Amino acid sequence: MSFPRWTVPCAQKKQMSNSSSPNEFLLRAFADTRELQLLHFSLFLGLYLAALLGNGLIITAIACDHRLHTPMYFFLLNLSVFDLGTISTSVPKSMAISLWNSRAISYSGCAAQVFFLVIFILAEYFLLTVMAYDRFVAICRPLHYGTLMGSRACAKMAAAAWGSGILNAVLHTANTFSLPLCRGNAVEQFYCSLPQLRRLSCSGSYLRESGVTVVSACVVLGCFIFIVLSYVQIFTAVLRIPSEQGRHKAFSTCLPHLAVVSLFVSTIIFAQLSLSISSPAQDLVMAVLYSVVPPIVNPLIYSMRNKELKDALRKLIQWVQCRHQ
Repeated sequence: MSFPRWTVPCAQKKQMSNSSSPNEFLLRAFADTRELQLLHFSLFLGLYLAALLGNGLIITAIACDHRLHTPMYFFLLNLSVFDLGTISTSVPKSMAISLWNSRAISYSGCAAQVFFLVIFILAEYFLLTVMAYDRFVAICRPLHYGTLMGSRACAKMAAAAWGSGILNAVLHTANTFSLPLCRGNAVEQFYCSLPQLRRLSCSGSYLRESGVTVVSACVVLGCFIFIVLSYVQIFTAVLRIPSEQGRHKAFSTCLPHLAVVSLFVSTIIFAQLSLSISSPAQDLVMAVLYSVVPPIVNPLIYSMRNKELKDALRKLIQWVQCRHQ
């Protein structure tokens, strides 16, 4: 039995449209009414400017103050760069959606957003692992700190964090965007996220991404175990310090990093759990928590209890005021 000639192209066209990639994706908007859209735009604009100001001040203060040219502050500078990259990749597009009332993002724009988000988020996680090692050496191996944490070693560790993030971004982006998308082009998130994009792919093709995901999960779990073991040894060494002042000083150098790690890991875990047990609205809130909140809170955590950093920030602000006057 043969089909009429005019039905074959239609069937082929339908099959191609079901398995090919769309030219654009539709991101999720926070609100439908114009008033709420403008409220969302104003709120995100304030949060974005706060993140730019806080992380920008830390980067400038560390770069300009020679007293802060130490491994701990070198890693903190990189952490602020990652935070700025994370929030700058996701938030501006969401603000544009509310301002212009257009949910569309191009295929290449979505791929670029996924690529840079994976770089900054995973590189920040690897950098937090390196910072845990830095604190471990400083407290548990103080006599070898200058040797183990020299300038060349610190540069290699930071480069490894950047390289690991880029490698994972290439693998995840290439695998995800090579999958045929059969379930429309509506992304249920305010940015292009890997889990939401995978939900649009054909169920049989999802296995292609599983290998990369398992490898990345093992690396992430290994870093987490390393951080936990490092802090177990750090706290054991700190509790052995005889003087209370010495213990307080040691704790003060570790608590900001531990708070940042706890905030980063907890928001990521809750966000991943929400993908399967919560509503789309809760997914939206959790995505805000791990992509917007850490870049804003991290500068506050590191500057509140750090006297050297506060002095450098104070001098920087006074210098700017003098130049302005």
